[in-house]
Amino acid sequence: MLIGIMSDTHDNLPAIRKAVEFFNERNVDLVIHAGDYVAPFVAGELKKLKAPLKGVFGNNDGERKGLYEALGIYDELIELEADGMKIAVTHGTNEVLVRALAHSRLYDVVVVGHTHHYEIQEVGRTVLVNPGEVCGYVTGVKSVALLDTRKREVQIINLDTGELLGAMSL
Repeated sequence: MLIGIMSDTHDNLPAIRKAVEFFNERNVDLVIHAGDYVAPFVAGELKKLKAPLKGVFGNNDGERKGLYEALGIYDELIELEADGMKIAVTHGTNEVLVRALAHSRLYDVVVVGHTHHYEIQEVGRTVLVNPGEVCGYVTGVKSVALLDTRKREVQIINLDTGELLGAMSL
């Protein structure tokens, strides 16, 4: 299964459009969003995804009722399973929770956002993935991640250049 991972879109509709096109071109099977959509109007672009979207709230998602109605987002932590891999998703605002999830040995992958900085980090038997920011507001780099559960690898890609920013085998 090929999973697209994004975070911190922050209402940047052209950047969201670019991420959606990237995921659609690669025929991902699922898209995970680690929060900070900001407003429900981003749903117009996110609904153009060919794959289902699963996501969590971030600390800047103030209009939660609208996000729930537009995208079905309703929680700050979700668990997913794909090809036998257990995945936890949270925005990353609570660093204690992130560390606990990563060290729990319950998950193969923990997906976070919040910092706007892309990162792939091994924590024991768990891989912590932050795809960076789709919006590009903080770092100037618009990035997403791809998780291939069959190849057991994760990659972070620059949306503007297509450059591989990082990769790790699981």
